[in-house]
Amino acid sequence: MLQPMHYFEERATPYPTVADFLRTFNEEMHSLYLLSFLLTADHDKAEECLVSAMGECVEGIGHFMDWARSWTRAAVLKHAIQMIKPAPEHADHVSFVSLKRSATQAESNPFAAILLLDPFERFIFVMSILEEQSDEECATLLRCSRRDVMMARLLALKRQLGTDALAQEILQS
Repeated sequence: MLQPMHYFEERATPYPTVADFLRTFNEEMHSLYLLSFLLTADHDKAEECLVSAMGECVEGIGHFMDWARSWTRAAVLKHAIQMIKPAPEHADHVSFVSLKRSATQAESNPFAAILLLDPFERFIFVMSILEEQSDEECATLLRCSRRDVMMARLLALKRQLGTDALAQEILQS
């Protein structure tokens, strides 16, 4: 009797190599550094964060290549959190003093409005708005409640809007 033949798709699962991660870092160096800088708000810490993330990715080879890009961004985020340790302040109101401070410094630096946010608000703004992570992901990574995430995002957005409005007033006067 003839035995039935079974065909299996024998596609090799591409695991990333050190060269793959180095290529990913080279291709995305600018955006990874910008992510690191916006999170840490400090050039030296941003470099340290990026180097640590790169080291983690090279040491942890073994993930699917398709995940290499997202893994490098997650590594930068993880190291920035370890470095800065952002925590919610549980303030439920916007300080108008800090809004005015942000507006006057925003003229010279396009990222000033983000960099001048409190660390927790800055992390939430970058993670949820720029990196499009869910409230649950933000809360899990920052070890806080979803309410903390929502309040910080609201405050960060109010500060951004306040900065824009005050900057317009300064430019018109």
